[in-house]
Amino acid sequence: MLKATLRSFLAHKGRLLLSALAVLLSVAFVAGSLIFSDTVSRTFDRLFASTAADVTVSPRENLDEALPSGFTPTLPASLVDRAAKVDGVADARLDVEVDGITVANEDNESVGPTTGAPTIGINWNPTERSPVELTSGHAPEGPGQVMIDADTADSKDVAIGDTLTVIAAPGSFEVEVVGIVTFTTTNPGAALIFFDTPTAQTKLLGDADAGTSISLEAAEGVSDPQLKERVAAALGADRYDFRTADEQAEDDLDQLGGFLDVIKYVMLGFAGIAVLVGVFLIVNTFSMLIAQRTRELGLLRALGADRRQVRRSVLTEALLLGLVGATLGLATGIGLAVGLIELMGLLGMNIRSADMVIGWATPVSAYVVGLGVTFVAAYLPARRAATVSPMAALSDAEISGIGKPLRTRAVVGTVVGALGAAALIGCVTSSDTATSASLLGLGVVLTLIATVIAGPLLVRPVIRVLGGAFPALFGSIGRMSQRNALRNPRRTGATAAALMVGLALVGGMSVASASMTKSFDEQIDKQLGADFIVQNTNFVPFPREITEKIRDTEGVGLVVRAQFVPLAVRLPDGERVETTAAAYDPRLDEVANITYAEGDTAAALADGAMAMDLDFARDHGVKVGSTLPVEFQGGRTGELTVGALTDQESANSFAAQGGMYFGLDTLERYAPGGQDAVVYVNAASGVSDDDLRANLEETLDPYPQVQVRDLADYKQLVRDQIAVLLYLVYALLGLAIVIAVLGVVNTLALSVVERTREIGLLRAIGLSRVQLRRMIRLESVVIAVFGAVLGLALGLVWGVCTQQVLALQGMTALAIPWGTIVAVVIGSAVVGIVAALLPALRASRMNVLEAIAHE
Repeated sequence: MLKATLRSFLAHKGRLLLSALAVLLSVAFVAGSLIFSDTVSRTFDRLFASTAADVTVSPRENLDEALPSGFTPTLPASLVDRAAKVDGVADARLDVEVDGITVANEDNESVGPTTGAPTIGINWNPTERSPVELTSGHAPEGPGQVMIDADTADSKDVAIGDTLTVIAAPGSFEVEVVGIVTFTTTNPGAALIFFDTPTAQTKLLGDADAGTSISLEAAEGVSDPQLKERVAAALGADRYDFRTADEQAEDDLDQLGGFLDVIKYVMLGFAGIAVLVGVFLIVNTFSMLIAQRTRELGLLRALGADRRQVRRSVLTEALLLGLVGATLGLATGIGLAVGLIELMGLLGMNIRSADMVIGWATPVSAYVVGLGVTFVAAYLPARRAATVSPMAALSDAEISGIGKPLRTRAVVGTVVGALGAAALIGCVTSSDTATSASLLGLGVVLTLIATVIAGPLLVRPVIRVLGGAFPALFGSIGRMSQRNALRNPRRTGATAAALMVGLALVGGMSVASASMTKSFDEQIDKQLGADFIVQNTNFVPFPREITEKIRDTEGVGLVVRAQFVPLAVRLPDGERVETTAAAYDPRLDEVANITYAEGDTAAALADGAMAMDLDFARDHGVKVGSTLPVEFQGGRTGELTVGALTDQESANSFAAQGGMYFGLDTLERYAPGGQDAVVYVNAASGVSDDDLRANLEETLDPYPQVQVRDLADYKQLVRDQIAVLLYLVYALLGLAIVIAVLGVVNTLALSVVERTREIGLLRAIGLSRVQLRRMIRLESVVIAVFGAVLGLALGLVWGVCTQQVLALQGMTALAIPWGTIVAVVIGSAVVGIVAALLPALRASRMNVLEAIAHE
């Protein structure tokens, strides 16, 4: 049996090739994502471990920033002298490091990264642990000199002697480049600007007696944990954060982890889609191969092979397929990881391919996925093969699935579909966001399974409609192509299911994104009344200097500032909620339209007061007049009184959890030093919008980090943010379509082999090669469009339900992107044509007499 299995596998290797490609793609994305994330993690682990001081003292971090506030925590520079006197400290030095500064060249263009990485200002204090070394020029001396890293200098054409403008929180100032430093380790992608320590303190922090951290080196014989304990006791363990080199490296890696996780999960998403669609392809392939080998399997049974041996033979073939696919997929995954590493290099993160890490988990995962997918997909066909009777060897080979009743599928599909529909109905009717989202996920899974199970039941009614015009348009050729698609509903359903999965995903996400875009457009029209909005594309705050320049611009009538601030609120029910709040100038009503359930803007922005979303307040027992303990950055605490409750559905859907905001005066009392995140501008009386925009753009030309937007521009910015998610979905769709095309090609190729005698007879009675190719292409098109119709119908249902979940967060508008849907249907027809090219060509080249004699 083993010998027969191996011969059978080698005899059908051409037919199994496309299935192996599906396995290869699945494994490649899994292996590539693991190798890439392991390599980057190991690289940065080494970087952070080699550059971290034995003990680092930093301001206490009590809150995480969901949105950047522009606030830089500091500690007194005098702590350095105190720390240096602690027993076991060999060296103590003050560090100044400020993220989010902007550096512009003489053409007012930013010399920072364009990939979202920060521009960092640092004091020059070189040690053996420094990640850079001076390679050209000299160290900065005085407030007018800086050094810049070589990668930034090369990419932005900056040379020694150039004049740059540094725009920091205390204000902007000009500097001369006097030196170039080169990374001795991995370049994390940021732009580094080095100052002498006094300049960094005064120009970046605005405080000559402050720093951002202190680095301590341990004396010989003193361990890092021992030094940490001694320094914490001397400086106050409850006032600052103390980390050993290992702890600091781990903390730095955790901060990078979010970026790595995004890439890893995106690639695993691709792997998941590849696995899901690949299962349909493999099931279909083995089902057809078994149908074509009915006589062969019957002969094996007649010679003495029992059912278990036959089933084991088919599963062995599947495992051989999985082994080949997993091996090739692992190799492809390594290549994919190399490509990602090179891509990171183009984005400024220089990781060497020679440092690639392939941990034991990567090949194990690759073979588990490869062998697991093929085993699971081939199990049902293997069971079907085991039921072949020995008498089948004496009869013509039957075509599996033709004429067999679909009652079991109907029952199971109906039950699963009813459960899925009930979950989706529960999702729509639920008033709790978490419950609604959970029901949505359950409903999506169940309805997808139900559609896959019941798909063959829909083949005949739907394809009769979709291919109804074929006889009129193409005559007998059109009629035969339609009937070929109808003759085996199971096969047609399984082939279409591969395409259906991807299109259901894109349909659902298209509806959701279109609804989000429409909702945000409506909310912007309702809420914002400003003529112009000045902000950073990435919502990074900017210095007050820019706001003052805006105030002084000709034609400006009103300026309203807004800042973001992380805080923690202790609520009456005992829960501590960390969120991001906003702070506004008192004249907020003149640039925004806010609907209040209780109170008004004056009460919300009064000194010591705050506003909160009505629903959030109700959930936690908060009322107007409630006094809540609030914790700000830097450990400052205070109590704020709820002065107003807003109606989030109509007025505050952009806010973070709780919809909290208060006056800038209140913020300045508890968390001074923040930067403006948004500035709303109205034109003075008699000044046109065009004139004001021109004046603002001229004023802000020296500040490349901010842009002037009207409401239309602001809407486009929001749309662009939403589009990022949609592009990912389209990429997943592209992968699903690639594998679905493989599935259609495989199905048609095996179908051509299965119908060899039939094709020979049709050619013998006068069917031309052109007509034969057209028949196969039309069959492919109708199968592809059938999958598209099922997928889009399912996706529309998912999209509408997703919009109902979003409505609980204030995004109440429903939009159906009909243009996208029509384009997808047309695209599916094109996919069908492309998939049929090779099988149709092969069929048309058959020798008529050999085809008629084929068994």
